[in-house]
Amino acid sequence: MQNISYVYSVLGRQWISGLKPAKNVGANVLPIIEELISQHEGSAPVPLIEFEEKVSKLRREARLPTPQGNATPSKQIKESTSFSRDPKVVAWVLKNSNGICESCNEPAPFTKPDGDFYLEVHHLRRLADGGSDTVTNAVAVCPNCHRRLHYGNDRNTVLSTFYRTVSRLVKE
Repeated sequence: MQNISYVYSVLGRQWISGLKPAKNVGANVLPIIEELISQHEGSAPVPLIEFEEKVSKLRREARLPTPQGNATPSKQIKESTSFSRDPKVVAWVLKNSNGICESCNEPAPFTKPDGDFYLEVHHLRRLADGGSDTVTNAVAVCPNCHRRLHYGNDRNTVLSTFYRTVSRLVKE
C-alpha cells in the first residue's frame, strides 16, 4: 500500500491516508501501479511515473555528466480527461485575490500581455478526486505555491493552513 502512496506522491496527488509513501519502490512495480490507478479511476494512462523515477535516480548520482540530449525528440499522442470548469469561478477567485497569492501572500510574479496579473487557480480537493469547481474549494496561487501544493512534502500542512486562514473555504 505504501508503494501506491509513493506513486500518488510522484504524480502530485494526495497519498493514501495513514500510509506514508514508501522510499524504495521497485522500478518494475511503478508502471503497474500507475496503470492500476488509471483503470480504477476510469482514465487513460499517461505514463509519467517511470520518467519521474529515472529523473529522481539520476539526480541522486554523485557525478552526472552533461548529456547529449536529442535534437529531434519523438512525439507521443496521448488521450487525457479534462473537466469543464466554470470560468465564473476562476474569474471570481482571481479577482478576489487582488493579485496576491493566497498561499505566500506575495504579489503575482508577473503580468500577462493584457496587463492582468498572473496567478493560477488550484482546487484544494482535486476535481479528479471528486472535488467541486466552486469558490469554496479553489484558491489563487503563484506558480511556485501551485507546484508546492502538488509536489511539496508539506502540502498537507499548507492545505490545513488554507482552511484555517481563508474563510470562504469548506473542506470537502
